[in-house]
Amino acid sequence: MNIVADALDFPEGPVVLADGSLLVVEIAAARLTRVHLDGRREVVAQTGGGPNGAAIGPDGACYVCDGGGYEWHAHADGTRTPGLQPADYAGGRIQRVNLRTGQVDVLYTRSDKAPLKGPNDIVFGADGGFWFSDLGKRRPRDMDHGAICWARPDGSECREVVFPMNTPNGVGLSPDGKRLYVAETAPGRLWAFDVTGPGQVARAPGSLAPHGGTLVAGLPGYQLFDSLAVEEDGRICVATLFNGGITVIAPDGGAVEHVPLPDRFTTNLCFGGPDMGTAFVTLSSTGRLAALDWPRPGLRPHFFANDGL
Repeated sequence: MNIVADALDFPEGPVVLADGSLLVVEIAAARLTRVHLDGRREVVAQTGGGPNGAAIGPDGACYVCDGGGYEWHAHADGTRTPGLQPADYAGGRIQRVNLRTGQVDVLYTRSDKAPLKGPNDIVFGADGGFWFSDLGKRRPRDMDHGAICWARPDGSECREVVFPMNTPNGVGLSPDGKRLYVAETAPGRLWAFDVTGPGQVARAPGSLAPHGGTLVAGLPGYQLFDSLAVEEDGRICVATLFNGGITVIAPDGGAVEHVPLPDRFTTNLCFGGPDMGTAFVTLSSTGRLAALDWPRPGLRPHFFANDGL
């Protein structure tokens, strides 16, 4: 494991750019940061709120899930972790960031069904539309139901597709784009939905879940799922909290393995490098971005930034 950068302010949402450098959000600092492989960094944009998942769209811009921020807790060991909805919370939103100018535009603050509460993770399909999770927010005595939405990058449509879910977090698509994967944080469960068209999924026959998904895998003990990435061969790699590391799950739910990492808040990963054989992982509570040689290639995203960044 190589530490690419440290002293980041709770990094998440890693995105590999065409030149090999990366974007990460720093949730606690409300900014989008570019990190070079030699450790240099520069602020691309101040997003406000609490930026989380990020992805490059078909226009080369970066699309950011902004969950509206958190209360933050500092611990005696020097780590920092997020908590409840903050006092200055003003709602969730989907943002578009121009990587050349740093301009931040708000695309959506609600779906066709409800206001966005805590957008978290995002993935683009080949058709140019994107799926994102709305995890919701937690308060001292209650919390939101979560949802999965699909949206167009031009700001014309944001549709709630899956509801209700319990803290939906990581989202990803199978290599053929016909399956949508969703990791629920609190239950530590990975779900699959058959994609039937742009922004459309089918209810699984015989599903007992309120949202109609197919349960792929669940973890024993107190292990929480965060964001995810998909390998070229279809395996799903889910960042796992408390039992810090990456949990790798076969599409049929078998062959579950765990890659331990030195941060109980291992939150997200993306693939890059030669032949997509490097996993870039956010070790969030210790403020680090790590690079690992991965045994199999990751799935190449549909879009890369092509504007000189």
